[in-house]
Amino acid sequence: MSVDAAKLEAHLASRSYVEGYTPSQADVHVFKTLGSAPDASKFPHSARWYTHIQSYSAEHGTLPGSSKAGEAFLASEAAAEAAEADDDEIDLFGSDEEEDAEAERVKAERVAAYNAKKANKPKTVAKSVVTLDVKPWDDETDMKALEEAVRAIEQEGLVWGASKLVPIGFGIKKLQITLVVEDEKVSTDELQEKIQDIEDYVQSSDIAAMQKL
Repeated sequence: MSVDAAKLEAHLASRSYVEGYTPSQADVHVFKTLGSAPDASKFPHSARWYTHIQSYSAEHGTLPGSSKAGEAFLASEAAAEAAEADDDEIDLFGSDEEEDAEAERVKAERVAAYNAKKANKPKTVAKSVVTLDVKPWDDETDMKALEEAVRAIEQEGLVWGASKLVPIGFGIKKLQITLVVEDEKVSTDELQEKIQDIEDYVQSSDIAAMQKL
């Protein structure tokens, strides 16, 4: 079963993955069916997703979930495409009796209306609310300096939100901070790598929660 690039793009415009909030076998199945990277100029969401899943190539066989979810996604997209074709199909040819000037005018008006409808569809910006846990090295780590270093990370499509310190034992507290990201512009994996680079304060970071806006 082939992948409808436009349908995949529409699906990923509001999601980071084919299913759920982490890479899974559903992504691997669709990734392999796709075969090659989508044109980023035409399908930016799909291209972002493809590059992200490609980075997990060495782990494709161990990712959670089932490929059946990917198969179900492709099957549902094919069914939706068929239903849409039944609903929105425009007769651009007509019968021999309709091939006159009036019929041509009517067909031209229908085509123009159809194209205008497609062109005027609003493009939604997919965003996610993420809660990050940032753990220090020990109870002597300067948590104020740690938070300042984390918030100093600036990137288009990234907005830092509220934060708090949460005890995790032995006098150690972790920083729990909320942020809003534009999915197309900000990779949470890359953001975590930047946080990990704050080696003087940060031991590790984890995504505690993630929700689409």
